[in-house]
Amino acid sequence: MSRTAPDRSRAPGPVRTPADGVHHLAARNAEVLGALPVAAADRAAAAGLPPWRAAEHLASRTLLRFLLREVGEDAGDGPVAALPGGRPYLPGRPGLGVSLSHSSGWVAAAVGRGRDVGVDVQVPAAVGDRLLRLCCAPGDADVLAALPEEARRSGFARVFAVQEACVKAVGKGFSGRPWTVPVPLGARTGTWNGVRWSAPRDGGDAVPVACAWTVPAAPVPERVRRRAGP
Repeated sequence: MSRTAPDRSRAPGPVRTPADGVHHLAARNAEVLGALPVAAADRAAAAGLPPWRAAEHLASRTLLRFLLREVGEDAGDGPVAALPGGRPYLPGRPGLGVSLSHSSGWVAAAVGRGRDVGVDVQVPAAVGDRLLRLCCAPGDADVLAALPEEARRSGFARVFAVQEACVKAVGKGFSGRPWTVPVPLGARTGTWNGVRWSAPRDGGDAVPVACAWTVPAAPVPERVRRRAGP
């Protein structure tokens, strides 16, 4: 079956760099698959998946490969594997953390040098009062509940994107209870359990996207190591 050649003039962007060595990017599935080549390894891994799931799988991994090339960490045609809990990783690249996300036709990818990362994209959707109060501080939930529908959806999506990104950065999904991560309404940066996060609001992303990353331990000074002995 013939395939339309990708239009590389429409490559996704912009790449965001919230911290040294941390990069992330989000785009529509169609934008990614229409502009970038799909790796044979990813196409083989997606074979047999339902069409909607195959599109998510191919778009997220294709975007990750593009991001890796953009930041000088080209993975070539090597596989993007997953741990039993679903966390993606690059075999043979233990010093490079990666993360993927998808939501209603959008995908996001993140890369971290020497640290773990988590990324999440959330297309705003209807949210009930019970979920608002589960995920948000009481005062923030009241504020969101009083907003018009569109603003409520967008505000909640920004909060939940941060919560999901944080638990992904520590290697967990829903088992990490993302709704327990405190995210003040309107905040753009923050910390949680040794994880830092960023949720840009400058209009560069059409949907809410958040990235979180672990902070590498500070190296022990050599004089301290000498005192400690072998």
